[in-house]
Formats: sequence, structure tokens, C-alpha cells
Amino acid sequence: MIEPPNCFKRSCKHYTGVWSESDEEFDEVAACKAYPEGIPDDIAYGDDRHLTVRADQDNDIVFEQGPMDSIGETEEDA
Repeated sequence: MIEPPNCFKRSCKHYTGVWSESDEEFDEVAACKAYPEGIPDDIAYGDDRHLTVRADQDNDIVFEQGPMDSIGETEEDA
């Protein structure tokens, strides 16, 4: 399994999980409602907190705090 993306750690309510078109771990992709085909690395694993709409989106979905996850990290911790 891939490393949990920042979206999961921050409990974004739009995060939908990890999917794969095969059974291979290297083929796993983190996805959300803003990026159903795969969250860009600079959001998923980098410093972009996705607080504003980006030009590469087909919608206007941005980070929104959802329920706390099992990690227990809040937006301020991320």
C-alpha cells in the first residue's frame, strides 16, 4: 500500500481513498472528488494544502475538514 496522502492525514472530507487498475502495489493511486483520476503529488505528498482551486481541476472542490480519522491529526497538525 502506498503511503497515506496528506489529504487522508488532514481528514479532507473529499478524499475517497486509494484505487488501482491492477493488483500491483506500484499501480495504486490516491483519489478524491477534486481529482478522481489521481491527486497530484504536490497536494498528496507535498506542501500544497489545496486551499484554492487549481487550473488543472475540472471542478471547484478544495480542502474541507471532515470527520477526524483514526490517526487523530487535525488540520493544524498537518
